[in-house]
Amino acid sequence: MLEKIDIRGKVLSANEKYSIRNSDLLKEHKILCLNMISSPGSGKTSILIRTIKELKDKIRIGVIEGDIKTDIDGQKISDTGTATIQINTEGMCHLLAGHINEAMSRLPMQNLDLIFIENIGNLVCPSAFDLGETAKVVVLSTAEGDDKPAKYPSTFARATVLLVNKTDMLKIPNTVDFDFGRATADARRLNKSLTIFPISAKTGDGFAGWCEWLVQYTEKLHHGR
Repeated sequence: MLEKIDIRGKVLSANEKYSIRNSDLLKEHKILCLNMISSPGSGKTSILIRTIKELKDKIRIGVIEGDIKTDIDGQKISDTGTATIQINTEGMCHLLAGHINEAMSRLPMQNLDLIFIENIGNLVCPSAFDLGETAKVVVLSTAEGDDKPAKYPSTFARATVLLVNKTDMLKIPNTVDFDFGRATADARRLNKSLTIFPISAKTGDGFAGWCEWLVQYTEKLHHGR
C-alpha cells in the first residue's frame, strides 16, 4: 500500500502557528507590520531607505530584510541607523513566519511603531505564506510592464497597498512600455479596496501620500499608548 506524506500541509500548519504568535506579539506592542512583496529589482530597498529618511522624526521603524544570499540590502538599510535584522534563506524563495518570529525576538519591539518585512524578490511564493503581518504591500515598477496584476492575481488580491514605483521613467520617451491605467485597473478588479500610490524612490515623487498613510495607520494602532 502506498502511503503519502502531505509536506505542504505540515509546512503550512507550522507556519500558521508562528504566524499567530507574530500577530499576537504585534498587537501586544501595537506595532504596524508591513510585508513588502515584489519581483526582483522593483526597488523595495530604495523605497524603504527613502521612507525611513522621510519619517525619521515621526515614526520609529525596524526592518526585517530577507534575501536568498548576501547582506547587501540589509547593510544599506542598517546604514540609515535603523534597527535591521538580516535573514538569508539559502535558496528558499520566500520568508516563513518562523523566520519573522526569531527576527522580532531580536528587535527592540518596545521602541518601534512600524516594522517593514522586505520579502524575497518573487511575486508568487511570498503571498501564499502569512507571516502574521498587519498587511501586505505589493510593489510594481514601471520597468516590469503593466501585465503583472493580471499574471500574478493572488499577490495583488491579498495586498492592502500597491506602490507603483519608478514613475519617473514614464516621463522619458521610449524608455518603458507601461500603461498605468491598465495596470491599476487590473489590480482594482482583483481588489476593490486596494490603496494605490504612484511613487518614485529616485525623485521622491508621491512619497508624501505614502508616508502620510503610514503615519495615520500607526497613529490609529497605538492611539492611547
